[in-house]
Amino acid sequence: MICRYNGGFMRKNILGSTGLEVTPVGFGVLTIGKTQLNSSLEDGSSVLRYALECGINFLDTAQYYDTYPYIKHALKGTNFDPVIVSKCLDPSYSQIKFAVEEARREMDRDVIDIFLLHEVRTSPDWENRTGAWEYLQEAKLKGIVKAIGVSTHHVDVAEKAAEIPELDVLFPLINFKGLGIRKKNGAGSKEEMASAIKKNADCNKGVFTMKVFGGGNLTGHYLQALDYVSSLPGVASMMIGFGYHHEVDKIVEYLEGSIDGNYIPDISKKKIHIDEGDCEGCGACIGKCPNKAIRFNKKGSAEVNHDICLTCGYCAPVCPVRAIIMF
Repeated sequence: MICRYNGGFMRKNILGSTGLEVTPVGFGVLTIGKTQLNSSLEDGSSVLRYALECGINFLDTAQYYDTYPYIKHALKGTNFDPVIVSKCLDPSYSQIKFAVEEARREMDRDVIDIFLLHEVRTSPDWENRTGAWEYLQEAKLKGIVKAIGVSTHHVDVAEKAAEIPELDVLFPLINFKGLGIRKKNGAGSKEEMASAIKKNADCNKGVFTMKVFGGGNLTGHYLQALDYVSSLPGVASMMIGFGYHHEVDKIVEYLEGSIDGNYIPDISKKKIHIDEGDCEGCGACIGKCPNKAIRFNKKGSAEVNHDICLTCGYCAPVCPVRAIIMF
């Protein structure tokens, strides 16, 4: 199916067996939120609404992101009806029930299209979320959630997802450098994750991906990064974080095939950041930094001294959990 945008057309893909139709690129709303750009409600909603006007119909958010207000504001007074996915980190029945009701209330949606267990890690993490998974299945039966699944950085979790009949969708991490991919308690590879994605698609699971640009670290390889993930068998859509209108314009150009083949985004104003929610305090980035710009903070997490950071990016590939991002 196609939808019109900017005088052209944007294809839509069927997401596995869900019946949901999604555009090849979705909007990762985390980027405009408090933990990254911290855009004002008006500015962030303006970018989001612009993406919808350009034809993008797939939005990714989460309870943890605190970005529901942007979505509600962007949709207010419009006829847009995007496919919205949200997620929850909490493991219990009652906690995820609260999260689903919160999402419905805060985004003014009777039904949440997709709800996921957020960032499921290797065993026993999934087993510890039995209560949450039980509730999501009930919510689907009641019709307040259309499809359920997991988001993950782990190959073994992605492989397991294909074997679960009740699971509709998988939201895995993958990029052409393999940044942030895990397998059990060690590193995983892009080849292994690509194989897991295909396995899920072959089982009629809907697959959409995260971290195409490796948390911003691969933005300088814009076309290569997009080409790699979009060409993987089984991928219905790629979630990308947009902070500005011109970034949406470039994706539109990419999708319609009109982008300059030599295009490289200007990343001169972007800075390296470390997500404390993901950082495990292993110190690998500290040892790799050539300018001694990374140190431990009082919480035991790594942090960047931007006064001396060279933005060389040498730290990102050694981070085992993809906690190093650039924006």
